[in-house]
Amino acid sequence: MRREIHTWHSPRLNKNMEIAMYGHFGFALLLLPTAAADYLEYERFQMLNVLEPLIDAGKVKVFSINSINAEAWLNNRMNPRHKAIRHQQFNAYVENEVVPFIRTHTSENTPIITTGASLGALHAANLFFRRPDVFAGTIAMSGVYDLTAYTKGYFDEDVYFNSPCHYLPKLEDSYLLEKLRQSGHIHLLSGSGDYEDPDAARRLSGILAAKGIPHELDIWGTDIKHDWPTWRSMLPYYLSSRF
Repeated sequence: MRREIHTWHSPRLNKNMEIAMYGHFGFALLLLPTAAADYLEYERFQMLNVLEPLIDAGKVKVFSINSINAEAWLNNRMNPRHKAIRHQQFNAYVENEVVPFIRTHTSENTPIITTGASLGALHAANLFFRRPDVFAGTIAMSGVYDLTAYTKGYFDEDVYFNSPCHYLPKLEDSYLLEKLRQSGHIHLLSGSGDYEDPDAARRLSGILAAKGIPHELDIWGTDIKHDWPTWRSMLPYYLSSRF
């Protein structure tokens, strides 16, 4: 499996940011880390091992980036307003730096699917729902899609517009709604075991259904826990069966 590491200084985040790239061909899969993890988290937890057959077959080309969660919602010493600003800077980094990088290493027309687990699922889904003109879909695993679950009571406009359970019900932009309805790749996955919150996926599913946005809600059993074995089962299954 081809593997490359790239680094550049992000002007939007004012720090060096790494990205790991795996494979040669296929649609682009953008991995968002869990919690405060880094761009090699998926590799350390053997996700790339289970994806390797799909990568080597040219079905998918994988891009894994750093999170800045430790500099935002997971930083208990940070002013909440500054956390919201940092979150917006991260969005700008992905949209204006990571996406062009992916385009350079694929093509202008290659679909980009976002994915992540836990807090990474919220980021993956949010990036797609905000910009369905840029991203082609999302595979969100074991996520909570109400950002206030992480803000400790803080709420402002930036929280609102990064919390899918808040902004999607009121989304009326016909262009964005049509893009969302045409995607064909909105997959909300959750287990029902320890530390999973399947109702979070059900709530988001209900919002999407009310807006007429086709999607797939897939709730796995009570033996499916909030942990890496779950996500190592979910992601390759969906990549091989839905794409």
